[in-house]
Amino acid sequence: MHGTLARRIRQGQGLEPADCVVRDVRLLDVVTGELVPTDIALCGDTIVGTYGRYEGRRVIDGRGRVAVPGFIDTHLHVESSLVTPFEFDRCVLPHGVTTAICDPHEMANVLGVAAFDYFLACAGRTVMDLRVNLSSCVPATPMETSGAVLEASDLLRFRDHPKVIGLAEFMNFPGVLGGDAGCLDKLAAFAGGHVDGHAPLLRGTALNGYLAAGIRTDHEATSAEEALEKIRKGMTVLIREGSVCKDLRALIPLLTPQTAPFLCFCTDDRNPLEIAHEGHLDFMIRTAIARGVAPVAAYRAASLSAATAFGLRDRGMIAPGWRADIVLLDALESCRVSDVIAGGRLVDDALFAAREVIAPVGLESVKLARRLVAEDLAVTGSGAARSVIGVIPGQIITTFLRIDLPERDGIVLPDPAADVAKVVVVARHGVNDNIGRGFVKGFGLTGGALASSVGHDSHNLCAVGLDDADMARALNRLAEIGGGFVAVRDGVVLAELPLPVAGLMSDQPYEAVRDALVVLRDVARGLGGTLEEPFLQLAFLPLPVIPHLKITDRGMLDVDRMAFV
Repeated sequence: MHGTLARRIRQGQGLEPADCVVRDVRLLDVVTGELVPTDIALCGDTIVGTYGRYEGRRVIDGRGRVAVPGFIDTHLHVESSLVTPFEFDRCVLPHGVTTAICDPHEMANVLGVAAFDYFLACAGRTVMDLRVNLSSCVPATPMETSGAVLEASDLLRFRDHPKVIGLAEFMNFPGVLGGDAGCLDKLAAFAGGHVDGHAPLLRGTALNGYLAAGIRTDHEATSAEEALEKIRKGMTVLIREGSVCKDLRALIPLLTPQTAPFLCFCTDDRNPLEIAHEGHLDFMIRTAIARGVAPVAAYRAASLSAATAFGLRDRGMIAPGWRADIVLLDALESCRVSDVIAGGRLVDDALFAAREVIAPVGLESVKLARRLVAEDLAVTGSGAARSVIGVIPGQIITTFLRIDLPERDGIVLPDPAADVAKVVVVARHGVNDNIGRGFVKGFGLTGGALASSVGHDSHNLCAVGLDDADMARALNRLAEIGGGFVAVRDGVVLAELPLPVAGLMSDQPYEAVRDALVVLRDVARGLGGTLEEPFLQLAFLPLPVIPHLKITDRGMLDVDRMAFV
């Protein structure tokens, strides 16, 4: 170690050539916002020199480009990118994301602690620095059937792993506020470390109680007023822009040079198709700047503020002694990434090819109790004033509607004229044969069915459609392919994307997933679908910790009362 330190010190002083010099850049000072012409000297994975001229054994020609610190995605689920951590690495790192903080919550709900073993093994081999927050709520609530239950004792053995930051999003905020013993055990086990929050619409004294538990971050704020209250009370708010949850435009009026230390960016759930069309954190940065945010505020939120919030004290600035995560931009305002340096290494195809890839786990995890038939999905009773989930495009919050639905021979039917389809959730972990049945408004379907094994958070099978036989066919097909997305009409599978890794991730390159999503999106539109991301919107209908009406394998759930309707 002394030898490495000595080399850094000598190279920083210019007493010997640096291992690498990024020559002739304009460095963005994330403190003042100035663009300063300089070289950047690197010794291994560490920056050792700025604001001067350096000689190096290797030279990267900066060509006058803008150099900014590597971007940090502060909260995401790699599983929701629908690809493995290695394909996520290959997909996202070229967009400038050199650090990603993931919560393997989705896989943990299917496989338990095996998900942590898998993700931590992958994190040791990705080019980007993939960090892990340990899933705090598996399952999120007792209102659904999950594939695993994790207690504080299950998490403790991972707490001191070098890739672990702390405890991931504490979704069970009613449990925290009510002093639930299991919640308190987990909070106590990670006291003094980082605890990620998840508190949609929580305000006032209830928010105070939640923060008193030592929770420091939140990515569920959907209005500037809510976010302002949270940062005033000591939280760091993670501005989210995923494939379904799109809060950026609502929150960026709050992002200024004064507030930037308390605001970061995250994607939470963003798929390869949207990354291909728009980008990742680079999209968030350019969108914020285009809407009037000062560039220094946007880039600080994407780097230094994020590093500070999560205790990553070695990154977030381009400065001597800091980790050599550098993004080279052709243009500052449009955040056009042309080269990325991750841990002192220039990112290229050869760097990805040199990784040792970990074999995927969780294959054959979709276990239906039996083959489904149309009759299994029938809803009996009266159609008068039925509870209906109201989808809000671009949000995972739903409305609680009461709608009169048609009925025939004691069976309640969907009403396509009113844009009301049927929705079902089928248990898939081999624990029971539960089927939750209900109705949803907002998909725009005029026929057929869509089905997914991605169903937050316990990832039971979820289907929406107008025909019970098509819905049963789609659900059975999911079991046959090991999970994924399926679209069916008149008994025919029109399109599908297998996700055999825990029923959540593809084992194929991200380009194949991107292309399959294009076909699925087109097919969904052909079925009358009006949502931009119908399969991801479908995946959030079973999420029982987000207001107001949801559905699990146990039935329709009033989230505000935590009671089935």
